[in-house]
Amino acid sequence: MNRIDKCFADLKKENKKALITFITAGDPDLATTLDIMKALADNGVDIIELGVPFSDPIADGPIIQASTVRALKNKITIHDILKLVTDFRKTHQTPVVLMGYLNPILRFGPKDFFTEMKQAGGDGVIIADLPYEEGEEYEELRKEFDISLIYLLAPETGTDRTKNILKASSGFVYCVAHYGTTGTDEQFDHEAVKSVITSFKKMTQLPLAIGFGVSSVEQAKLFSQFADGVIIGSWLINELQKSDDKAQTAAQFALAVKNGITR
Repeated sequence: MNRIDKCFADLKKENKKALITFITAGDPDLATTLDIMKALADNGVDIIELGVPFSDPIADGPIIQASTVRALKNKITIHDILKLVTDFRKTHQTPVVLMGYLNPILRFGPKDFFTEMKQAGGDGVIIADLPYEEGEEYEELRKEFDISLIYLLAPETGTDRTKNILKASSGFVYCVAHYGTTGTDEQFDHEAVKSVITSFKKMTQLPLAIGFGVSSVEQAKLFSQFADGVIIGSWLINELQKSDDKAQTAAQFALAVKNGITR
């Protein structure tokens, strides 16, 4: 069983919700990224998303864009990130998802990417600019290597496209809480988001996690009441950027949010 599937199955048995966090690989450097990953895993994070730096991150807001720029200045490559996952696997079994864009994977070679990701101990991939209409090759590769292919799903219901994305997804569904880019300044209509998630639940058995703009423990707690997990990126990266001891900040952040969505 894929680590992501096992993670959600175990959480469901305990009536708990998943805390999923996003960090950019190589920001501020690879060694610190590994320390942050371990701190997150040790303090309640259920799944770690590792951002693959790319020069044109069209789905990301200014905080993640700035993080990507810092990583690119370090000349971080996919090989570096896969080595990072390999090193993390020496001590931890927390699921790891690589999140990025299509161009670097095409340059690397899709089959080579999935092959080496499996060898490194990766569990899932999110390709932000991959439409499901063009995802057939990747869906076949994810079956071959037992690596979840996680699609982003816009907050709209009842369309054939939505139903098809849900059918094509694996691991969990990344439910985008609002249209636009990632960020921490969004004001949500929680009842509207709840209605969308409730509709999705009628169309899939996959876990549903909400991301794009979760920026407080209160928001995370509200979303976790009707979703299977919450995804936090910009808020965490902003806190890490302000900190001198990034591993300690990651640990405290994870504990605070996990406690908030568990109570």
